[in-house]
Amino acid sequence: MKENFKMLAKTFYGFEDILEKELLQLGAQNLKKGNRFVTFEGDKGFMYKANLCLRTALKILKPIHSVRIQNEESLYKVFYNFPWGNYLDVNSKFVIDSVVNGQIFTHSQFASQKAKDGIVDQFRDRFGKRPTVDLNRPDLRINLHINNDYSTISLDTSGASLHHRGYRIVTNIAPLNEVLAAGLIQLSGWQANTDFLDPMCGSGTFLIEAAMFALKIPANINRKTFAFDKWKDWDPELFEIIKESQLKKVINPKIQINGSDKAPSAIEKAKQNIENANLSEFIQIQKKDFFQLDKQTKGPLHLMINPPYGERLEGDINALYQGIGDGFKQSFPNTHAWLISSNMEAIKCIGLRPSRKIKVFNGKLESRLLYFPIYEGTKKIHKLRNN
Repeated sequence: MKENFKMLAKTFYGFEDILEKELLQLGAQNLKKGNRFVTFEGDKGFMYKANLCLRTALKILKPIHSVRIQNEESLYKVFYNFPWGNYLDVNSKFVIDSVVNGQIFTHSQFASQKAKDGIVDQFRDRFGKRPTVDLNRPDLRINLHINNDYSTISLDTSGASLHHRGYRIVTNIAPLNEVLAAGLIQLSGWQANTDFLDPMCGSGTFLIEAAMFALKIPANINRKTFAFDKWKDWDPELFEIIKESQLKKVINPKIQINGSDKAPSAIEKAKQNIENANLSEFIQIQKKDFFQLDKQTKGPLHLMINPPYGERLEGDINALYQGIGDGFKQSFPNTHAWLISSNMEAIKCIGLRPSRKIKVFNGKLESRLLYFPIYEGTKKIHKLRNN
């Protein structure tokens, strides 16, 4: 049996429960939730699987050493004395990403510099040569976290953030982050058993993430590289076994996933991204204004919309949101409508009382994910039918 080790998956605010559920379903052990992260245990194969499959993780870190430090000199000594030869050689390239909080270190770049000095001085004193720092394509990405006097050194197993799925080659202004889109879909409670619609689809992120979720396609199947594939113990055969086992779980749920947008440029970009994700067969897209749309699905519909928040919109943002609310009421009966926005004033103009409000962040923008259940007929009639 291969040895398990501790890992930490980072995520967005409010996604901790979803990420924990994902990890549990994948087979992680000893899970513990924190603020924007979940720790867990697994072996090397599970590390590969977590990076490949998790939809709501931004990074997977592998902690390798924790120790208390008193000052910058003690941090230098920690890195100087650590057995970096297990992970690097003199020809390796590395980079250190630091997050600091407390009085000892107030600048992450300075902490990274002291840590780097410890590593290169160790190699120079032992071998007369040193590994080099490479910010763009390192062989090893090291994560240093300092909270007051407690420091944790981790290996970044992912490399670029896991929201870089590999399918999105063109975007609109302010595209929706892929991990955010995947998390919002799961927060909305969609079980991939009803048709899905994004009527302001932009470059197609909601649509692609919904399709991958519904078909059970691994989230990062289109990524070309992870950080661990440059490690000394990289096992490409094991990775292929993991990947093939996950692809065998892909299904066809027999639902429709549809998108539309009024901008021809958005439609073209969405089509390119959908094709790049190999999902053209499963996602239908058309050029159409939201206000010209009618519900096509006979049964229940799951609708998710990310309208403009107002920063770049020409025209009356409040009128737009009022029109969205009117459109929900008039054109989308029997629909679970979900909307995300950071414009709290415009939200009031929708004219519908949301059944749920979930606080989320779109980048640095504090936002709300709102649920509007749109019934057939009036809400009163709906209640009478179900009594």
